[in-house]
Amino acid sequence: MDILNVLLTALRQWWSEFTLQAKLLALSTLVVSLIMTGLTFFSLSSIQSDARLSDTRYARDVGLLLAANVTSLVAEGQDRQLITVANRFWQQSSSIRYILFADPDGVIYLSFPLDNVDEDSTLLLSRRMELPDSIYDHPGNPLVRQHLAPDGQVTDVFVPLTANGQNLGAVALGLNPNEVVLNTTALTRKVTITVFIAIWVLVILGAVFNALTITHPIKALLHGVRKITAGQFSTRIALPMGGELGELLDGFNAMASQLEVYKAANIEEMKAANKELKVAQAQQQSLIVMGRSPTCLCP
Repeated sequence: MDILNVLLTALRQWWSEFTLQAKLLALSTLVVSLIMTGLTFFSLSSIQSDARLSDTRYARDVGLLLAANVTSLVAEGQDRQLITVANRFWQQSSSIRYILFADPDGVIYLSFPLDNVDEDSTLLLSRRMELPDSIYDHPGNPLVRQHLAPDGQVTDVFVPLTANGQNLGAVALGLNPNEVVLNTTALTRKVTITVFIAIWVLVILGAVFNALTITHPIKALLHGVRKITAGQFSTRIALPMGGELGELLDGFNAMASQLEVYKAANIEEMKAANKELKVAQAQQQSLIVMGRSPTCLCP
């Protein structure tokens, strides 16, 4: 708590040293950066949502396509042809991660990739697929969901298999997510952070440019005016500026030059007047002395 109080005190003192203009500039920059970052995040999130929706639709279409090709084989009990069709389907699509076939009781009897288990082994693990009963009421509307696996996100599709109103079980597919979705997720995070930082960088660069092109010449001009007020008419501002600010500095230098000339002329006039005054005083003094001397009267 002591460290937190010290940091808060230092932060308040640091913030109080800024002028009102600097505070308003910082607050306005923060608001603008947050607004732009929010708009960017919203736009990229919309793109990401559209990509996910397309990915879900693709997974749904793949599941319905597979179900349409294997339903008749499952109904007729043609296991070899079912394995052949499903295996070809799995190998030709690089986005499919797994295919599972389950009977009406939910027991999985076939999976791709094929399990490497010896036929003589008695240690077989019975796997089940738990699906809601309502899924069989709408065979054309499969269940689609997404889950996070250790090696990445997976889109799961569960399609019920029905023929002539008879429940034949279900087929489940696991598909790798679309690369666009993954790239968009990373892009959203990177672009949002980049926009936020870019706005602050532009503001800082603008403040530095403002300090170099406006603030520094204005301070130099103020310093020169103070020297002129103190009587230092030899003051000049030597800054290579153009535009209206350059004209202002040139006008200041010209004014200082004229004041310096006027000062020199006034000094010469004062010297000449002082010399004439001294001469007049000397003549007056000599007349006074002559007036006080005694007059000699001869017979």
